[in-house]
Amino acid sequence: MAGKIPQHFIDDLLARADIVELVDSRVKLRKTGKNYSACCPFHDEKTPSFTVSADKQFYYCFGCGANGNAIGFLMEYDRLPFPEAVEKLAATRGLEVPREQLAPGQEKRQRESQSLYQLTEKAADYYREQLRNHPAAGNAVAYLRNRGLSGEIARDFGIGLAPPGWDNLLNALADTPEKADQLELAGLAIRRQDSDGNTKPNARHHYDRFRNRIIFPIRDQRGRAIAFGGRVLGDDKPKYLNSPETPIFHKSRELYGLWEARQANRNLERLIVVEGYMDVVALAQFDIRCAVATLGTACGEDHIQLAFRHTSELLFCFDGDRAGRAAARRALESALPQMQDGRSLRFLLLPEGEDPDTLVRQLGGERFQQLIKEQSLPLEDFLFDLLSEDINLQTMDGRARLSKLAAPLLDLLPDGVYRQLMFQQLASRTGLDKETLQEVIRTEKARTPQQPHPQPTAAPGEPNQAPSPHEELEHRTPPEPWQRDNNFSESAAPSYNSPRRQSQYLLPPERMLIALLLHHPELAAQIENPQQFPIDGNADLALFIQLVELYKSRPQLNFYQLIGHWRAHHSAESCDTLAKLAISPLVSVARQLAQDDSNLEYDPHTEFNDCLLRLKQAADKQRNRDLLDQLKNSAQLSPEEQLALLANWRKKQN
Repeated sequence: MAGKIPQHFIDDLLARADIVELVDSRVKLRKTGKNYSACCPFHDEKTPSFTVSADKQFYYCFGCGANGNAIGFLMEYDRLPFPEAVEKLAATRGLEVPREQLAPGQEKRQRESQSLYQLTEKAADYYREQLRNHPAAGNAVAYLRNRGLSGEIARDFGIGLAPPGWDNLLNALADTPEKADQLELAGLAIRRQDSDGNTKPNARHHYDRFRNRIIFPIRDQRGRAIAFGGRVLGDDKPKYLNSPETPIFHKSRELYGLWEARQANRNLERLIVVEGYMDVVALAQFDIRCAVATLGTACGEDHIQLAFRHTSELLFCFDGDRAGRAAARRALESALPQMQDGRSLRFLLLPEGEDPDTLVRQLGGERFQQLIKEQSLPLEDFLFDLLSEDINLQTMDGRARLSKLAAPLLDLLPDGVYRQLMFQQLASRTGLDKETLQEVIRTEKARTPQQPHPQPTAAPGEPNQAPSPHEELEHRTPPEPWQRDNNFSESAAPSYNSPRRQSQYLLPPERMLIALLLHHPELAAQIENPQQFPIDGNADLALFIQLVELYKSRPQLNFYQLIGHWRAHHSAESCDTLAKLAISPLVSVARQLAQDDSNLEYDPHTEFNDCLLRLKQAADKQRNRDLLDQLKNSAQLSPEEQLALLANWRKKQN
């Protein structure tokens, strides 16, 4: 069984490939200076913003942000998974793709998974054939027609039929007990409760999971059928039935309709998240080919991450009843940690008793799109409206209740401009200052808040005591969340002695370090121990550390080899971050201008050290905050112990 493609082969393939030739074979390029340009193939535009660099063997669109190397272009343009894209690029160079030898356990698991993929594909073919030719297909066809679905949509989504009967699929695909066991493993057959598992003549130990149901294949991102959903045609229960979890299907990681949406849209401007299969296919029937659905489970963080890998805007469209509002609330909470700057989240709750399937058939596609445009709410409005229900904001009590409900949710947002704006919105709605809201967050996080031990007071006539440990540390705490700024500026910067002015670049230090490292890999040698930096959930800092470790272990990597390695071993999101930072004008343009004008300063080593110093100071401030919290929450500490803790803090400062 084939294993992974060796990284050295990917590096060599990218070194041999010519991205200009590859892209030009699909999109006509025009030479513009050192680079080549064209209208972007991944979004509609009239003025070319798509650039291909022959020197860096890299493409980037300034309009939609699409970027990558030769392999990435094939993946996006030809809609290929990574292995197939490597195979196709290798074929253009006349190369055969080698494979690494798998360990015995890995090879066994891969062989089992491959067998299940083949089996589920055969099942999908079987169900489609039954919808066309089975004697009982008339009821299913009539049902689909009554729901307004055309043969084209049924074909595009691979809709099929599980005929009435207990063993139709078993008879078609499982002529041996071993194959029946495979169907059970794939979630397509159920073992009888009275079966002891032993093979008996003329005895069957399984029956079909899906019977007398319209079948909706669930596809992974490579378009393979990995599971199924079934809608009953009779009066049986449940109305909808899904495949169970299997070695190749995990419902929390898949979205129904995502593969079909990607096939229908070269550039997905948005994804509409709905609740059911029929909602997805009904919207597609009215030419809204960007709907997806969760698979019998609440929309979780994995679903949100998966959706945001393909678009920057999500719209949740749920029923307006209590269940729909609860689903919207869960989706909102799952989405908050993923709301990086540049992403958009909207909500549309339909009239009670309606769902996307019924409403789009009443209104038509154009009016439904207009409904989305006019009545969907952005995240900020939906969140505050949802939390303000049954709360009178004209009273102090109402504003206090809103702050207690909203502040912990807003604290889930990642650092950035959007987070700051949301806290400003909450401050405006409640009339509370930012320091009070931060205290609300801390209080709500603590399940059993403790009060610090009271400090001794001076007796009458005695001189005032020195400031308490609390007081001495209080004024040294770091900025609150809404004071954090993605753009480092002098007003927000901690003061420190430096032989040079404050940083001239408006990027957070972690991102500036990454951008500098991409242009000057030799800077990685300045970091003796990459693990010295406390990550604490900082994705950019984790990315920087990974980059340093890679450059230290493989200093000969050039830029496009790095991107090829990253795309093969890391998430698409982190690869996009590297690509955008690599062409950031904050470094690339400054570097080019300095080359053209000797009077302009460009000192990457000093800038690199400045950013490292800023990281150290941020870590020191966080340590101060932690010590302050320890003091505030340590009811068991005596005043002497608190002073000892303060002395230890002073020692660390020196």
